[in-house]
Amino acid sequence: MGRAIEVSGFGELPLVAREFGRGPAGRPGALLLHGLMGHAGHWEETGRWLSSRFRAVALDQRGHGRSAKPPEGPFDGAAFVGDAERAIERLGLGPVLLVGHGMGALTAWRLAARRPDLVRALVICEMRASAIGADAQRRWRRWLGSWPLPFASPEEVRAWFGERDPTLNAPLPSRGWFFGEVMARRSDGWRPVFSREQILAAREGFARDAHWEELAEVSCPTLVVRGVDGELGRAEAQEMVRALPRGRYADIPGAGHLPQKERPTAWRETLRHFVEGALIA
Repeated sequence: MGRAIEVSGFGELPLVAREFGRGPAGRPGALLLHGLMGHAGHWEETGRWLSSRFRAVALDQRGHGRSAKPPEGPFDGAAFVGDAERAIERLGLGPVLLVGHGMGALTAWRLAARRPDLVRALVICEMRASAIGADAQRRWRRWLGSWPLPFASPEEVRAWFGERDPTLNAPLPSRGWFFGEVMARRSDGWRPVFSREQILAAREGFARDAHWEELAEVSCPTLVVRGVDGELGRAEAQEMVRALPRGRYADIPGAGHLPQKERPTAWRETLRHFVEGALIA
């Protein structure tokens, strides 16, 4: 599962990362940022694979995994960007290959726009630049409130979430796996390791606001990746590539919102082509 490392200094919000390997001497670092409700362990396969070329580290973002979950927040985009910036600087990773999924991808490109000196290349996986909208946020609130907590077992978790999608109400087996990974056993059963209210607070920024301007400010080579059956549509993904000064596009057939887990071989091959072209050619 990688070696746990502390990111924060005295008086800072406690953050935890996982280091999968240091790679050859002189190679850049790689920082991996998970999506909403995820954790650093979701990058295990990718991190170990990247560690042959990079010092590969995945961050548990605030409110997630083993990092702090401050009751009063903040959980806005600026807070997440600041945490990723601090992780790169504290761990001496920069300039990094920065890989983000979902919410982590938004954090990644906002950081790349703000601190181009810290980011050598960027991978955006399954994240829209357009605002998701207030209606979608309301649907998420209702969906989060519908969870039949506590669950009796991990099997019950996987079965329940595998049958329910918050927007399509369609079977998504990968979601069953995902939610089985983010539950922990409590005295009364299995519950999420995160606060659902904090998750809604984190989601509010990209539900309400678009982020095209920051995308256009990213100067490093950037790959936009989508699962063909995922949440990022082809037209928007290609528009994002056009907005990026050095954008490239790739899609992964047979993958949904979690291509790194659903089609790991195709995902790694997609990354390999990008990394060799952007960093190692």
